[in-house]
Amino acid sequence: MKPLNTEVAFHTPFFDLLAKTMKAGEEPWYSLRIPDYCAIVAITADQRVLLVRQYRPAVERYTLELPAGLVDPGEIPDSSARRELLEETGYEAGEMEALGAMLPDTGRLGNRCWSFVATRLRHVPGCAPEEGMEVMEYAVAELVRAIQDEFDHSIHVASVLAAALRGRLKLI
Repeated sequence: MKPLNTEVAFHTPFFDLLAKTMKAGEEPWYSLRIPDYCAIVAITADQRVLLVRQYRPAVERYTLELPAGLVDPGEIPDSSARRELLEETGYEAGEMEALGAMLPDTGRLGNRCWSFVATRLRHVPGCAPEEGMEVMEYAVAELVRAIQDEFDHSIHVASVLAAALRGRLKLI
């Protein structure tokens, strides 16, 4: 089933609010069109996972997340993942394995989140994380405990699970 009509009801530099008319005479269904993004499960040589702590205005608190970010126009997700890992942590990956894409919220969002596992990490001398980012290393057992409270970004938890299902991270 395709919409009869799709219009941009509201535009910002960050998203478009779409009004999709599904049946004649009915009110439109609203959704957000936002860019795809990527999340990186970055695993150090000693099996620790890199996380970032940052303030998120949307939830009005500090969050603990995977390195992640938007896929820029014309950029492929693998390149975005490499760029975001470097920008947010100061590390580059010797190996970047794509785990695939997920749909973050099929009821409201039309984008995808691409998950990656980064290994053979190397800290780039002189490359500091973005302002406001605190880079942290968690042992896998610590990460599993953190999922129960402070590591609560659902897409990032799903990316960790995808890495575990692919045998790239042993959770238990």
